[in-house]
Amino acid sequence: MEKLLGKSPAELEIVVRNCGLKPFVAKQIARWLYVSKVRSVDEMTNISKEGREILKSRYELGASAPIGKAESSDGTLKYIFKVQTPLGGNMVQTSAIESVVIPDGDRSTLCVSSQAGCRMNCKFCMTGRGGFKGQPLVSDILNQFISVGDSDKLTNAVFMGMGEPLDNYDEVSRAIEVLTADWGFAWSPKRITVSSIGVLPNLKRYLDEQKTHLAISLHNPFGEERVKFMPVEKAWPISKVVDLIRQYDWTGQRRVSFEYTMFAGWNDSKRHADALIRLLKGLECRVNLIRFHKIPDFPYESSPRQVMEAFRDRLSSNGITCTIRASRGEDILAACGLLAGQVENVEVNYLHNEENSHYYD
Repeated sequence: MEKLLGKSPAELEIVVRNCGLKPFVAKQIARWLYVSKVRSVDEMTNISKEGREILKSRYELGASAPIGKAESSDGTLKYIFKVQTPLGGNMVQTSAIESVVIPDGDRSTLCVSSQAGCRMNCKFCMTGRGGFKGQPLVSDILNQFISVGDSDKLTNAVFMGMGEPLDNYDEVSRAIEVLTADWGFAWSPKRITVSSIGVLPNLKRYLDEQKTHLAISLHNPFGEERVKFMPVEKAWPISKVVDLIRQYDWTGQRRVSFEYTMFAGWNDSKRHADALIRLLKGLECRVNLIRFHKIPDFPYESSPRQVMEAFRDRLSSNGITCTIRASRGEDILAACGLLAGQVENVEVNYLHNEENSHYYD
């Protein structure tokens, strides 16, 4: 059944017309969905009971409660949601996605998943190891915003959860439209960051169409080394990704950052720092250094703190703003590279899951 969550006012006008309802009902539905953030059609009390029954007979609202939750000792919360992704025709696949809420004083950041699994197959990420399970719809993406605990307290969002956002760009783009439109959540684009590995065709679309912040997963400035951990380098080399980014203005409201997970002995040397400086020279940007969280059957460890600090200082002294990101939620497998969305029975409750979330200003 088609879902209401994620539809624009123009699309809702078609919905009410199909249901034989007055045109003004479309605006009422939009307000219930995106301002009141209701969880069922029955809560739309200024629509007649007959009208609500017709809506329910033809459409689903699209919101659903998480099927599990875990809380970290540092206050980070991880939620698991059941999603049904299209397989073609009337076929769907049931799988799970994970969302992370990171409270920090007056801020509360939601780490959003945009895919069930991932096709990028980065060797150090648990999400990719679990394989690709499908493309969530815009309703599944927005449901994470309205169905996590204390959703009204969210101040920021980062598309850094499970999956590659630009590999599901159409649905992610629709979600951003709802989040930032006056008729939707009315968020400033400055409250949203989209992370990408560098999917060039859709990256250009994103840069041309969106005003939200961008974060690029870089991790190694040498293509011949990066490709060993990140197969995407073959199709879309990081040098070409940076070349494209240089064509846009980053001195205004929108900013670009580069995520750099530190692996001892692989990408943390002076040689790597200097190559990164050359790659990014003259680009208005920030580099975020991230501690690697150990995963099974992967030989590398995180760089020691003093190595990370020396790397940061070398970049900073060469004019590149660089910070070391604090790690959050590691004890519930909610930190960078750990989300996996592996659930034996998604109808039941929260089992032991793992995936990919980054805290981001």
